[in-house]
Amino acid sequence: MSPVPETCVVTVAHGRHDHLGHQLRLLAQSDPHSAHVVVAIDDHEISRVVERHRGGRDVGVVSVGAARDGLPLATARNRGVRHAVARGADLLVLLDVDCAVGPDTLGRYAEAAESGPALFCGPVTYLPEAAAIPRAPEGLTALRRPHPARPDPPVGEVTIGGDHNLFWSLSAALTPTTWAEIGGFCEDYVGYGGEDTDFAWLARSCGIDLVWVGGADAYHQHHRISSPPVEHVEAIVRNARLFHDRWGQWPMRGWLDAFAERGLISFDGSTLTTWHP
Repeated sequence: MSPVPETCVVTVAHGRHDHLGHQLRLLAQSDPHSAHVVVAIDDHEISRVVERHRGGRDVGVVSVGAARDGLPLATARNRGVRHAVARGADLLVLLDVDCAVGPDTLGRYAEAAESGPALFCGPVTYLPEAAAIPRAPEGLTALRRPHPARPDPPVGEVTIGGDHNLFWSLSAALTPTTWAEIGGFCEDYVGYGGEDTDFAWLARSCGIDLVWVGGADAYHQHHRISSPPVEHVEAIVRNARLFHDRWGQWPMRGWLDAFAERGLISFDGSTLTTWHP
């Protein structure tokens, strides 16, 4: 299955060069006619990685500078989507730099998008550290172990009426018309956390459904993380406060509770009062 040529992948990258290389190499095999915009955040090596691994695909690189308080992920995604729309994309596929796609992922997204406006998300498998990235996208299917907290419809089927709190931009698709209605990501979010949920809540406020797409699998390549992500505590607290100001509720409750248990912040479930560096 191959998507229409007007499908454009948008990837934001800062480092993770090996991950990006695998992503590009596998897309060149599974979807050689798809376009791609890679937004490099303060990383001049990204252009070289793209040139080495893009194959015959049309891959453009857009550069964005780093922000004082962290990586401007929301701004970078918006910049990448604007570039994709300007070059004529009919379907936008947001894909994290850590993610590789299976042989039918983009095609399943394109097929689902024919049903009408929505936010489309596919199952994501988190690959273990020992997993070798296969030479061909078909090899990823043997590694498939979708995240248990997200819906996993059968291949070729969709699940409508999804919980917008489960939206994640690491693998998602939508049309430019839907993007314009939502208005893009809020660029007040800087650094780690919050912007995905804010985007999904904007979609919900517009009456835009969240739809899970069977067979639109992404495979998250392993890298070291901490749980909770204590290295991002300052950004998470800042973005949580922004989200609360915008929506009247606290996001990322699991992380905030875990930070409070460790004495990193003061949070009682209703008031976030301080951060202890």
